[in-house]
Amino acid sequence: MTHILMIGTGYVGLVSGACMADFGNTVVCYDIDKAKLDTLSRGEIPFYEPGLAELVQRNRDAGRLRFTTELDAAVAECQVIVIAVGTPENPDGSADLSFVFSVADSIGQRLDGYRVIVQKSTVPVGTNREIRRRIAAAAPPGADFDMVANPEFLREGSAIGDFLRPNRVVIGADSERALRLMREVYRPLYLNETPVLSTDIRSAEMIKYAANAFLAAKISFINEVAELCEEVGADVQVVARGMGLDQRIGAKFLHAGAGFGGSCFPKDTKALLTMGKQHGAPMGLVAASIEANERQPRRAVAKLAALAGGEDKLAGMQVAILGLSFKPNTDDVREAAALKIIALLRAKGARVRAFDPVAGENAKRALPDLELAAGTYECLEGADALVIVTEWNEFRVLDLDRVAGLLTQKLVVDCRNIFTPALMAEAGLAYASFGRGGKAGA
Repeated sequence: MTHILMIGTGYVGLVSGACMADFGNTVVCYDIDKAKLDTLSRGEIPFYEPGLAELVQRNRDAGRLRFTTELDAAVAECQVIVIAVGTPENPDGSADLSFVFSVADSIGQRLDGYRVIVQKSTVPVGTNREIRRRIAAAAPPGADFDMVANPEFLREGSAIGDFLRPNRVVIGADSERALRLMREVYRPLYLNETPVLSTDIRSAEMIKYAANAFLAAKISFINEVAELCEEVGADVQVVARGMGLDQRIGAKFLHAGAGFGGSCFPKDTKALLTMGKQHGAPMGLVAASIEANERQPRRAVAKLAALAGGEDKLAGMQVAILGLSFKPNTDDVREAAALKIIALLRAKGARVRAFDPVAGENAKRALPDLELAAGTYECLEGADALVIVTEWNEFRVLDLDRVAGLLTQKLVVDCRNIFTPALMAEAGLAYASFGRGGKAGA
């Protein structure tokens, strides 16, 4: 059993801390935000992630997980210190490392024996070397520590399964001593024969960015293919299936739609692009992926305008938006396509009412004047058109006859291709999706 200090109780820190405790480790989660820790101590989770509340409660009850604002005591009792604080995007696209470096300084001042410092936040290549320098500069004489890069690969909405049953674990370490301790942290995964890649620190730092950029590129690629499919009369879903059956390609992330969002892909692709510029390594494919993704919300609005008979018809139109989170099973609206579509519709004079099963309040914080509906069909009342942006399961089973009865102009844009043109036509709805059929996207 390893004693672990998790610094940061945001998405990565809380999920990782609870899952490490579930492995049998003793985990102390530290945060400077006492109000947040009080909330967590009451069993309340500050964001939506299926199964996380139960996981936290189970490990708190077992005595393996607790929360503190006392950093001195936490550093003194723990062998492994994990940095899991935010690395938000700077205006130039680079990663803001101020929180990471502040934590490094705080750790260094408190070192009183050997520790393994684990960097789990997503950081540019070379950051761990700077963390090491800062800790060493702040530490008392004789302090001993090793650095480890241990990137996370958590998907919002399925993060617990991703951590407890990962398809790989990456551990970047420069010492066998640190590697042995990390093997103890992840011991259950070794017993389950999970692939564990032990590598140098710089390669581990790069793996996270490279993986996210590649997945983002797959999404942008299939969206560009979808646009061509509309022009030539092909069906992108059939094309994607034909591609995905090739084991060299795989079926995941080949779903055409309104584009990627969230806290990782937009930020990490921009950070990788900035890294490339700083080191004189052109990242043309990454740049093209970002550019292609930025077109997708505009394409959604153009599809609605085409159904309505022209862009000028959007002025005064009442539009219902279903889905505000960037993907299902999360309340995260960062870089969400829905918010971009709403802004574009408003700029053209449309009025918007929206509904999301869990992300409404977060969307309201981003757009304070956004009108929220209490439910799916309440959102459609009095609307001229419907735009489905997030593929929540409850939207997949819409009563289309009821939808047709509520929509004044009976216009539907399906940004996630969850319905078929035949079903929509049968219900008497004018329908547009992505990559299926003619130039209007029908």
